[in-house]
Amino acid sequence: MIAAILIGRGGSKGLPGKNVKSILGRPLMSYPLLAAKNCKYVDKIFVSTDSDQIKRVAKRYKAEIINRPKKLATSNSTVEDVFYHAYNSIKKNHKEKIEFLIILMCNAVSVFPKTIEKGVEILRRKKNFDSAVTVSGYNMFTPIRARKIAKDGSLVPFIPLKNFNFKIDSNRQKQDMVYFHDCGVSIVRPKCIEEIEKGLLPQKWMGKKIFPLAQNGVLDVDYEYEIKIAEDWLKSNGFTKKKLAYKILK
Repeated sequence: MIAAILIGRGGSKGLPGKNVKSILGRPLMSYPLLAAKNCKYVDKIFVSTDSDQIKRVAKRYKAEIINRPKKLATSNSTVEDVFYHAYNSIKKNHKEKIEFLIILMCNAVSVFPKTIEKGVEILRRKKNFDSAVTVSGYNMFTPIRARKIAKDGSLVPFIPLKNFNFKIDSNRQKQDMVYFHDCGVSIVRPKCIEEIEKGLLPQKWMGKKIFPLAQNGVLDVDYEYEIKIAEDWLKSNGFTKKKLAYKILK
């Protein structure tokens, strides 16, 4: 079985109710749900949440609800703990052997069924990889440019520049491309969750050897202004109020 797990809680502080906010006439969380629903490899879809609003949307798309405990639905809860709880809930209630887990975020729209399918196919071929995850290039956020405020109030490099073994200048085009997980999708082997403490920081659920599914995506929505960014991304990729950007299978 290939199981998709969509996670989202109801108590967001940065943007209350973000997961069900309307974008192009659909709840934000419907985009990752629809991607999983229309992926030819996904057998079952699960939504882990504490929110009644999120549960209602999930049921509309025939997803199975995993009731998230209150202790895993706070701003201090880690996604690793949420994934671990959801995975064990699926194992407890379903007898089928799990081949892969498709991990999705309620507030991240940049995922296509074909991207999930590509990740599954890559992991079936490349047995030595633990996961395949979507990434996008953001050279404007290179660690070379990162700064922090020191105790004396001055702006200093976040990482000491002596730690970089190459020529440093302000031209981002001269540097290696900087990739971030854009929160679109992570296709992971069950062992990544079973042995989650062995995973590579900061996103331990990806395991150690990670295949990049490079795309031109957007990051997850956490603030009001990002709603417009997500909407623009959807429009530029063929979504409208009346249609999706891919063939509907289920």
